[in-house]
Amino acid sequence: MSHEGKTVNKLLVISFDGFRWNYDQDVDTPNMDKLVQEGVKAKYITPPMITMTSPSHFTTITGRWQEDHGVVHNMMFNSTTLLKLTHKATQNRSEWWDNGVMPLWITAQNQGLKTASFHYPGGGANYSGQSVDRALVESNDHPDSNETEWQENIDIVMGWFTKEDFDFVTLYYGEPDKVGHRKGPEHPERKIIIRQIDRTIGHLLKAIDRFNLTQRLNVIITSDHGMTTVKKAPEVEEIKLSNFMPYIKLVHFDLLDYGGFGMIKPRKGMEQVVYDALVNAHPNLTVYKKEEIPESFHIAKNDRIQPIVLVGDLGFNLNSVGSM
Repeated sequence: MSHEGKTVNKLLVISFDGFRWNYDQDVDTPNMDKLVQEGVKAKYITPPMITMTSPSHFTTITGRWQEDHGVVHNMMFNSTTLLKLTHKATQNRSEWWDNGVMPLWITAQNQGLKTASFHYPGGGANYSGQSVDRALVESNDHPDSNETEWQENIDIVMGWFTKEDFDFVTLYYGEPDKVGHRKGPEHPERKIIIRQIDRTIGHLLKAIDRFNLTQRLNVIITSDHGMTTVKKAPEVEEIKLSNFMPYIKLVHFDLLDYGGFGMIKPRKGMEQVVYDALVNAHPNLTVYKKEEIPESFHIAKNDRIQPIVLVGDLGFNLNSVGSM
């Protein structure tokens, strides 16, 4: 299409959630290899500090740090009311996403382009009253690994580009993140999913040709974060914070159910007590007061970050009480 006298190529961004930088190196991936030969491949990406699906994807689509855009967790939460909503339940809740930062969909629309989001985090929200031209949001029971559906989704998007003249579309897949969490990154089932992803990319390449988009569609395939193997009992116990302090008496609110990152709001007047109890509690746990969080994390300046932030070493899982 023409925009202000210039030819504008269409753009498709596909994210495969949790695709670690080297997942294509121990599996035969002929279609990914073809993309590398014909295009450009980054050696790796550096995700933002909070390496969860929603925060990291929203950093990608806004180009802003998490302390700027305010999506600092997969869960929508309120540390005063104690509200916690699961990842998929947040997708239509504009009050979680709309914090004054414009995602690329809206910026492009304001420049006269037509945009769509297919299951991409944040696509279903309104931004200062503006919504994405077309947004499909994952249902709570959406299957993550149905290969037939994966291919159908690509064909639907190709139709958006050709029959409806969309300019920019983001397409999201929940694998290999799900298999990575369920089985671990070294498990054979992860390799099966990588082969499926490669076949899906093969379907994409054929679809681009079939829909006559070869000369006018750019494609970026990316991810939001990597994955590491969690150290398990009996060799290594998860880090249970209740082992180090009277948890319920000292803590008003926490978010500690996503691996190695956690946040705590102590009860009134108990911040120093909680900090002192945890700061040297475990050799594989780092504890920060909010005002001491390293600037390089780019999270501290947001009101949603709680007074105490916890970071486990690679492979260590944090929990408040009991087992996950």
